[in-house]
Amino acid sequence: MSEETRWLSDDEQRAWRSWIAVSLLLPDRLSRDLQDSTGVALADYEILVHLSEAPNRRMRMSELADATKSSRSRLTHQIDRLEKAGWVERERCEDDRRGAFATMTPAGWEFLVDAAPRHVASVRARLVDVLTPDEFAEFGRLCGRIARHLEPEAGSPLS
Repeated sequence: MSEETRWLSDDEQRAWRSWIAVSLLLPDRLSRDLQDSTGVALADYEILVHLSEAPNRRMRMSELADATKSSRSRLTHQIDRLEKAGWVERERCEDDRRGAFATMTPAGWEFLVDAAPRHVASVRARLVDVLTPDEFAEFGRLCGRIARHLEPEAGSPLS
């Protein structure tokens, strides 16, 4: 690299380290709250949420992996767990023999309806209500901007 390193200023370093702490602590606390109240980890809950929002509560496995920012192999293991719980069924794709669908079962829907209020209470207590409404709106806007930048088509900032 021919460019000189642009080190972080003290303020940037503090902000960066605060982000590291939040990015590690928040998902951990939310997952722990969800696990304690429902027995399900946050990653599995997110799969159910995505399925609940999909037409017919059904998604191609590849699309579900993309939506949950999960690898195909990790999603396969998660779907296995959710199938064993009776909350999801896997279906072969007739158009594409290699493809498969994940479909939320009625029991999965009932679980999600029961778990959602507890999860929302945790999200409010751990994040939303810590900020003012304006701060939370700005936080959402900034996170959206960063997420769009990090999407695969955005390219690498180091290239």
